Amino acid sequence: MTESSLTQKLSEIPDTALDHDVSLADLTTLRLGGRPRFTVRCATTAAAVEAIRVLDRAGQGILVVGGGSNLVVAEGDLDLVVVLLENDGVSYGQDGLIEAEAGAVWDDVVAGSVERGLGGLECLSGIPGSAGATPVQNVGAYGAEVAETLTEVLLLDRTDGSVSWAPASSLELAYRYSNLKFTGRAVVLALRMQLSTDGLSTPLRFGQLAGEAGQRRPVAQVREEVLALRRGKGMVLDDADHDTWSAGSFFTNPVVDPAVADEVQSRVRETRGAEDAERMPRWPADGGDKLSAAWLIERAGFPRGYPDEGARARLSTKHTLALTNRGSAVTGDLVALAREVRDGVRAEFGVTLVPEPVWIGVSIDA
Repeated sequence: MTESSLTQKLSEIPDTALDHDVSLADLTTLRLGGRPRFTVRCATTAAAVEAIRVLDRAGQGILVVGGGSNLVVAEGDLDLVVVLLENDGVSYGQDGLIEAEAGAVWDDVVAGSVERGLGGLECLSGIPGSAGATPVQNVGAYGAEVAETLTEVLLLDRTDGSVSWAPASSLELAYRYSNLKFTGRAVVLALRMQLSTDGLSTPLRFGQLAGEAGQRRPVAQVREEVLALRRGKGMVLDDADHDTWSAGSFFTNPVVDPAVADEVQSRVRETRGAEDAERMPRWPADGGDKLSAAWLIERAGFPRGYPDEGARARLSTKHTLALTNRGSAVTGDLVALAREVRDGVRAEFGVTLVPEPVWIGVSIDA
């Protein structure tokens, strides 16, 4: 199908608009990425469904974008069409059931739940991006995950074009993982979450929030504390602050065999002393022990703000785990920094950090 016939067919879909000027740098929180063939803006769920069906039938590669907070995209002209989800409806039931369309701003969904005294999302305050992205990687922060409240997702199956609600249990949700991630097999169109209605938070687990383990506190109070913590780490979007020009936490916390964790701790003891080794973050997890990626990065010789003030891509000056665009970076700058950090941690500790973002047209290994 020629581009003119494809765009004609797409333009006939109600509630869509074609944009030939926008680049991925305009659509991602890293402000990096090249120019797609064009962008289809979808104001409704029905428009998104039909646009994706048309593009898939035409064999056209697509990139579905919501808030663009978890993407590392190549520069230059990209042989893909962006489908931009702008369906942003949210409903809150008196029984605590929330239904949010995929294009809804995630923090707006959280804020709305807190305003209504609903508990379960408050620890996920301030996370950038859209609601539809949260199940894909089982977004989590401060001891809470989307998996704890998610009940169903509305999916467009790209193999046959069907649309149906799927139970959260079918997604195989785990730490920063679902079986939707990296596969492209389906597109999240909406999600449902069941929250508590007593005005109290989920049981708190994160040390800087919790008093006694399992304590529950008013949701508004917890949200404000979480936002304050995130702002202190440059993790709340601010156009004027280059520390927030990031994809959030860039590497997942590695889960390793306990024997490997012992080796890491021994290495720290040798190089930095017993006191620092005893403070090493280490938690039991499915499959082994979970270590702190940020802690490993710092002790491998990469401090906040690395490499220096003149670099176009740097570690955040507030949070070691965020790789940032200082305003003039290109994707290659960020990729080079990511490789340097990953390789440095591996050389020092024998642990390979895995990036959390989705990579489009570029790879940390290439």
